[in-house]
Amino acid sequence: MSEAGPGPDLAHHGDVEVRGSGLLDLAVNVHPLGPPPWLVEALRDAVDDVTHYPDPTPAEAALARLHGRAEGEVLATAGAAEAFTLVARLRRWRHPVVVHPQFTEPHAALLQAGHRVQAVLTRPETGHALEPEAIPTDADLVVVGNPTNPTGVLHPAALLRSLRAPGRVVVVDEAFMDAVPGEPESLASDELEGLVVVRSLTKTWAIPGVRAGYLLANPSLRDELARLRTPWSVSSAASAAALAVTTTQGRAEQLRRARQLQAWRRDLTADLAAVGVGLEVPSQAPFVLARVGCGVHARLRERGVAVRRCDTFPGLDDTVVRIATRPRPMTEVLLRELVGIAAC
Repeated sequence: MSEAGPGPDLAHHGDVEVRGSGLLDLAVNVHPLGPPPWLVEALRDAVDDVTHYPDPTPAEAALARLHGRAEGEVLATAGAAEAFTLVARLRRWRHPVVVHPQFTEPHAALLQAGHRVQAVLTRPETGHALEPEAIPTDADLVVVGNPTNPTGVLHPAALLRSLRAPGRVVVVDEAFMDAVPGEPESLASDELEGLVVVRSLTKTWAIPGVRAGYLLANPSLRDELARLRTPWSVSSAASAAALAVTTTQGRAEQLRRARQLQAWRRDLTADLAAVGVGLEVPSQAPFVLARVGCGVHARLRERGVAVRRCDTFPGLDDTVVRIATRPRPMTEVLLRELVGIAAC
């Protein structure tokens, strides 16, 4: 379907659910225990460098080494959101497609750039699996998440590669891939024509205020995007974060956190099932899409618990909510409240 006229509120994000509310936060997909001390120290040290204009080149080189890429294939960005804005402004897209339900910012960025966007919806009856045959053959831009937010579906890398076609750019949003142990199905190391992989450093590392992200693409496509990047948009703090998390210490901590998040998600899934709440689809991400029934999102807020409403994602409605994985003491509060709520 094409976007024409009012639709879901694409500008709604999880942070709105908790901003200034004092609610228990199970809405925002940021690691609940904060950044590790050595990362905090690196960010503090970056303050000493604020008298100089930031240079992301060393960070880009470190990120390239992390993924086994050439230095000219990485572009640091002010969070993943800037990467989507750069893609939206890259060309006069004739037929851009966004596979939904997924993170809405790429779609919103395309609309803001004046494009008419087609939403291709995955189907619950197929487990929200990606169906390449549903992508129009004349699509010159295709955007898909992996693992997808908010479903948590991890698409096979081979299936994503099959979306490539002459004259087409495929953008894979891997903002949550570092929360999957071993990063199976990642395309970050693939130097393929027409492929852009977008990554975030804010989720697993719990530094959303730093705005640290990057994209990976072949040199010519990377350079096209780089020419659109606002000068000095990547702060010294963001570069310091990238340098810190790509060290041996950082890679080890990333794997530890990924395993921790996966364990919390398994506990959450089992505990929800125990109180009669099922998932829309099994998740591989640090969140789940739960079938709670209409009106439950608002009733949870009344009881002091914030989860992410999902009727702002194309293809979903108010009977499902996204719940971020948390340590069990936090999710036990959610479970107690769910038991006492009846859906409308």
